[in-house]
Amino acid sequence: QVQLVESGGGLVQAGDSLRLSCAASGLTFSNYVMGWFRQAPEKEREFVAAVTKNARRTDYKESVMGRFTISRDNAKNTVYLQMDSLKPEDTAVYYCAASSRSVIIPIRGAFDSWGQGTQVTISS
Repeated sequence: QVQLVESGGGLVQAGDSLRLSCAASGLTFSNYVMGWFRQAPEKEREFVAAVTKNARRTDYKESVMGRFTISRDNAKNTVYLQMDSLKPEDTAVYYCAASSRSVIIPIRGAFDSWGQGTQVTISS
């Protein structure tokens, strides 16, 4: 059974940084594209970032480019999201997701497995 467990969320001020982690089990981690999505209250879940199986390619939502960095450690079965220069509009529940596709397809339907989410709140 695939399990994705996020950690690292919290309440910080605008301009601060957070690092999210997602520990994966029950799958051959290096065979999966890994991604982060987020969902703010009363909004649709949206793509934030993804990284290919070998970490050679990444993709980002335009509004987080230059502020967020996705990375992965296949030896630790973990994917990370470093979030810098955080803004109040980044406030959301952040979800880790795994995709068995061969390339990054930045839509919710392309990802097969999901974590439970971690809350990120940015105060102004």
